[in-house]
Amino acid sequence: MASHKDIAQYRKEIDRIDDEILRLLNERSKNVIEIGKLKKQSDAEANLHTPVREAEIVDRLLRQNKGPFPNDAIRPVYREIMSASLSLEGPQLVAYLGPRATFTHLACIQQFGASARYVPVNSIAEVFHEVERGRANFGVVPIENSTEGVVNHTLDMFIDSNLLIYGEVLQEVSHHLLSKADRIEDIKKLYSHPHAIAQCRTWLEKNLPHVPVSEVPSTARAAELCADDPSAAAIASELASQLYGLKILRSRIEDNINNFTRFLVLSQKPAERTGKDKTSIMLSVKDKVGALYELLRPFASHGINMTKIESRPSRRKAWEYLFFVDIEGHVEEDRVKKALEEVKGRCLFMKILGSYPAHG
Repeated sequence: MASHKDIAQYRKEIDRIDDEILRLLNERSKNVIEIGKLKKQSDAEANLHTPVREAEIVDRLLRQNKGPFPNDAIRPVYREIMSASLSLEGPQLVAYLGPRATFTHLACIQQFGASARYVPVNSIAEVFHEVERGRANFGVVPIENSTEGVVNHTLDMFIDSNLLIYGEVLQEVSHHLLSKADRIEDIKKLYSHPHAIAQCRTWLEKNLPHVPVSEVPSTARAAELCADDPSAAAIASELASQLYGLKILRSRIEDNINNFTRFLVLSQKPAERTGKDKTSIMLSVKDKVGALYELLRPFASHGINMTKIESRPSRRKAWEYLFFVDIEGHVEEDRVKKALEEVKGRCLFMKILGSYPAHG
């Protein structure tokens, strides 16, 4: 067993290394500032989040890593380093469906890091409007949940919006029982969003069968209601427990542990091609037998994998439907370009919603 002196020596060496890491981070930041100056001189977007460059940096470091520092930790560490670096070039404003401490907020942090400036708004429509009017660089909205299905309001917003999909975020949804109380037996009432309540129904029936459950507009609002009431509990995120000073009485109480929500990142500008991309399109078909089959056939003939298709009423004509389709590949790829040209000739209307880095 190591002596106290040995441990002290190791800690002293760690302090020395930490000092060196800090020095290097500041040296890195000076270079980032110089790049920002050059961008401004060339009228380039000085404060734009660039997934391509981030992927290049992280992928190179993953290839070089010989351990024992784990590969899984490199990405989140460098996400924060790059988030802080972008903040040196200018404020990175991200609008999202609020309030704070919701899973949309968590998805924002996963994508842009802690140094971006997050602007919570009250609706999905407001997220679109903030980005359309240039009051935010990006917007983050939910598009589908593995348990609850697609978010139709987000799909509908794309019908009239000129915004592009810039990226996607897959956020694991883990629900926790939060309270000021020390024991689960002290809980007399429970708050949460209807979706969270539904996703924890079996656990609640088994563990809190006689506690009344009240629905509120968000999991964050549920946590806020418990901040000054030790008899109340909320089903909410770990971030909510930190922001509202609550204890986690039980972790991961969701009935389905494989519960994920997919979010879309919105921008006025297109994302660069990365080599592992996805393209989303919106289209309407002619009302005839086999129309949808004929419409989708070009994707198969050009070897393109279609990962999703959703239908929505067009809101313009009775019984006319719009289809939202996700395919693998980037719109600049020849095979994708050719397939989309064929599809366009077979449908009434087609709109490319964006090509963007596929998650993971």
